[in-house]
Amino acid sequence: MSELDRSFGYRQVSNDERRDRIRRVFRAVAPRYDLMNDLMSFGIHRLWKALLVRAVGARPGQTLLDLAGGTGDVGRALSGPDRTVIVCDPSVEMMQAGRARPGNDHLRWLAGEAEAIPLADGCIDSLTISFGIRNVTRLDRALAEMHRVLKPGGTAFCLEFSRAHPLLRPFYDLFSFQVIPRLGALIAREPEAYTYLVESIRKFPDQDSFAAQFRDAGFADVRYRNLSFGIACLHIATKAR
Repeated sequence: MSELDRSFGYRQVSNDERRDRIRRVFRAVAPRYDLMNDLMSFGIHRLWKALLVRAVGARPGQTLLDLAGGTGDVGRALSGPDRTVIVCDPSVEMMQAGRARPGNDHLRWLAGEAEAIPLADGCIDSLTISFGIRNVTRLDRALAEMHRVLKPGGTAFCLEFSRAHPLLRPFYDLFSFQVIPRLGALIAREPEAYTYLVESIRKFPDQDSFAAQFRDAGFADVRYRNLSFGIACLHIATKAR
């Protein structure tokens, strides 16, 4: 178990308490989660997710899993009448918020944690997880489960906040710690939740360290692409045939 698995932002907590606190965060912010994402990123998260969807290149007949899929924005972008797309998330409240929106005709919704994905071995062609991997309770277990459910030759696409370029970092930190919690208080009425989200980004492994964890989980052809000077990063890893 890593230090990340025993933390809630900058606070040290037990593994179970981390799980409970994170569940409360997403239960509280679910109604305004997508609006806050737009405000916090000035809408750039939509461009990052569009790049993710293009990288996946979903094809007819495939089964795709959007893990920690929340309100289903990535799942909807991946979906189509000729494929199966499953949105899996531990927060029923987040999925309920997503199911109230249009465009869900070709989505399946599944309650479940990344550390224990309720799917059979080797049933998924491509797996995506967007800004959700840093909120799992056990990172090593989540990566192992992602590897387990993928078919041989299947690919995992993980979009996550990462280490910004050093020249950008002071301005990024100022915005993150001073502006985002205030937006959380004003818009979502949950400043503590958004303080956690900012702190969790700083606690998460950097690009190379996270890539190494994919390799440790058994993935091959591990690579990543920095987005917006490293503010976000798209990690891609394949399950060997």
